[in-house]
Amino acid sequence: MNRRGVLGVASGLALSRASFKLFGQTPVGQGPQPRLKIGFLGAAYSHASSKLKLLQRHTDFELTGAWDDDRKVRERVAAMGVAVIPQDEVLSRSQIIAVESVVRTHAHLANVALAAGRHVHLEKPPSLALQDFSELVQLAREKHLVLQVGYQYRYSPAFQAVVEAVRKGWLGQVFMVRATINKQLVEKRRIEWGEFKGGTMFELGSHMIDAIVRLLGRPTKVTPFLFTHGRFNDALKDNTMAVFEYPDAIASILSSTLHLNSDAYRSLELLGTQGTAVIRPLEPPTLALDLAKAAGPYKVGMNNLAWPQWEQFVGDFAELATAVRGNGQTSVPLDEELAVQEALLLASGMA
Repeated sequence: MNRRGVLGVASGLALSRASFKLFGQTPVGQGPQPRLKIGFLGAAYSHASSKLKLLQRHTDFELTGAWDDDRKVRERVAAMGVAVIPQDEVLSRSQIIAVESVVRTHAHLANVALAAGRHVHLEKPPSLALQDFSELVQLAREKHLVLQVGYQYRYSPAFQAVVEAVRKGWLGQVFMVRATINKQLVEKRRIEWGEFKGGTMFELGSHMIDAIVRLLGRPTKVTPFLFTHGRFNDALKDNTMAVFEYPDAIASILSSTLHLNSDAYRSLELLGTQGTAVIRPLEPPTLALDLAKAAGPYKVGMNNLAWPQWEQFVGDFAELATAVRGNGQTSVPLDEELAVQEALLLASGMA
């Protein structure tokens, strides 16, 4: 790596630490406070194993146990050294519930947890209908509970740096956003994703929809383009696009399950009148920020930043611990969560 690259990585790591402070997060394991008891309702989702492993070694949380309706999932959880206990015991032993079930039961299990007075970390996508998610938000408000949706790129230092740049006006007027998030999905998982009309836009494109709505707000119009172009014996919408219209901006999201080596090409690009921001790839986060004027920690012209050591889900649970111990709010207000979910269902043809 040349000197410029080393400086970029060093700057990126410094900004990563700063971004935790900026968005109300604390590094893992800070402080002598009692550990928070967290249990899992469902562990079938693809992110469940990584989150369980993180929480097994997390100094802010005590993992009480997990339940899933599927025997094979329970066996897999038990093989990880996690206690498998009945659903009612997960609820009674825990202050916080992580919902990591199959997608169709996300909203139901979150409702059960909130009704029992438990804070909730809810895997994305959070519901199949806007009304179901609206009920979760209302319940969380009534009971003064934390409801956090698990869009893990929210806690990527590159995404946080872009949010800061947009909200502080460093890019000027953002007039165009382009996002691509693809995956080469193995055939046996196509049935799982094909259960929903939105296909890959609903499952995978949701990450980019979250980013765009949080950056630009609720769109005035959303137009989905949902196609099945893979040569498989199923109806999964595997080649998708959504266009978001705003009074002074336009955004496009592309999401497909047909792309070879797709991780290297995932990207989020923002074009503004005073600068351009490009995250590519998303993991490990790499950000190019080209500015007309120096702003914040950035110089005029091109700023290249990288965070090679970023680990998924660490930021989610750092903020969750802070919110539960503090004022009960995450960096994403519930009204913003509602706007994201509404846009996701529109972009997936499911509204």
